Amino acid sequence: MSLKLSGGAARTEAPSSKHGARSEGGVTEDADALVEIHGLAKMYGNFGALNGLNLKVMPGEIYGLLGPNGAGKTTTLRITAGLIEPTEGSVVVSGFDATKDPFHAKAQIGYVAEIPILYESLTPRELLEFESSVRALGKEPVNRKAHQLAEAFEVASAFDTPIATLSMGTKQKVAIIAALIHQPPVLLLDEPLNSLDARSSRILKELLSLHVQRGGAVLFSTHVMEIAQRLCSRIGIIFEGRIVAEGDLDQLRARAGEKDATLEEVFMKLTNEASEVENIVKMLRESYFVNEDH
Repeated sequence: MSLKLSGGAARTEAPSSKHGARSEGGVTEDADALVEIHGLAKMYGNFGALNGLNLKVMPGEIYGLLGPNGAGKTTTLRITAGLIEPTEGSVVVSGFDATKDPFHAKAQIGYVAEIPILYESLTPRELLEFESSVRALGKEPVNRKAHQLAEAFEVASAFDTPIATLSMGTKQKVAIIAALIHQPPVLLLDEPLNSLDARSSRILKELLSLHVQRGGAVLFSTHVMEIAQRLCSRIGIIFEGRIVAEGDLDQLRARAGEKDATLEEVFMKLTNEASEVENIVKMLRESYFVNEDH
């Protein structure tokens, strides 16, 4: 089946990002951050969704953002992607200030929302044609990448089907392809494995590994601790709108004072939820799962 897209202008290069060249493989300690967030705050009325959040994501790094519901993960990603404005603070993406130079900052980003943000009246082919036109991407490179990604995620047969009629899993795959098609240096992924089958999840994880091996960066939000523990180079635990702990698993264990703990156990302790969960489980054990005489 042909996956050629129509249209597409010759690619107009964005100005070079300020992080410079680097060798493949691993985080370069002396490189500039590809994502740098400082003092980020977001108020909704009297509620502070973010309260002075700071983090950096380096070239060659998958940074996992973990936190309870309502901690500020999605707000952080949406501000970084340029979808909403912060109340205070700054976001710099690949050297471009997201507030002062949003056009070039957004050009550095591929974003996958928790719930796919797609033009549902379009087909996947039309969506990618639209994106390639907006981003002034070259026709032949886009056709090649679209074909490769559609085959990899097994969505080629749905390329001319209205997005509104697709399953949630297929919509998620289309959103991922749209985020990857321009090969941005920075990927912002909010629960990207949601609705994906095991095969597609594995392919996405391999693509993320290849992305950072080539010097890219990933800011990745998930609730699945096992995935974060296996996939992420570094993890930031966000609680009440702030990063309360940051590092690799051993560093987080040291911070929590739990030498051999799993990431889930460390997370529960650092977010002050461990004792609460223990009490709830105890209550359920003593009452909910008791056979009642009638």
